[in-house]
Amino acid sequence: MRVLLLGAPGSGKGTQGPRIAEHCGVPYVSTGELLRGHVRDGTKLGRAAQPYMDRGDLVPDDLVLAMILSLLTDPESSNGYVLDGFPRTLPQAIAADEATKEAGGAADAVVSLDVPQDELTRRLQQRATESGRADDQTEATVRHRMHEYETKTAPLRDYYQRRGILVPIDATTSPDDVSHRIFAALDARSTKPGQESG
Repeated sequence: MRVLLLGAPGSGKGTQGPRIAEHCGVPYVSTGELLRGHVRDGTKLGRAAQPYMDRGDLVPDDLVLAMILSLLTDPESSNGYVLDGFPRTLPQAIAADEATKEAGGAADAVVSLDVPQDELTRRLQQRATESGRADDQTEATVRHRMHEYETKTAPLRDYYQRRGILVPIDATTSPDDVSHRIFAALDARSTKPGQESG
């Protein structure tokens, strides 16, 4: 199964992504980790992306697409993946769909982790205290990241809803409970007769 993972910062993507991948027996890919790796390594892409990441802005589409599309169009991707953090914008989603049509790597399901904003803010501030992640450290940065998500990423829910592959999940309960409900929803989709893969 090929799964995209949507959710605001603090919604639990980093926890649920690896669990979904293990459940489905496919690789887990975090675009955030890939980007932070590029920044740590000082690559050309990392140097270009760092200013945006430091401000809490979304990294521009061209930089993200250059990193991700080669992965999605790899023949291995047709065997399945869980992709966390991509797409972040509608142009990214459309570009990915176009690029994967012929390669056979288009998503089968889009899991959307839904959490109210006040709970997201609480989680991010707690995470900043515990991990010291630079992009979570100030309340202003947290608010900015939330605004970026709501204006640029949240519209993807409608896009994937129209395609019939959105799987909305209430992610306010315990991580284990959230995982169980995701697994049940994905298992139901994978066994549904005539289910389109998008």
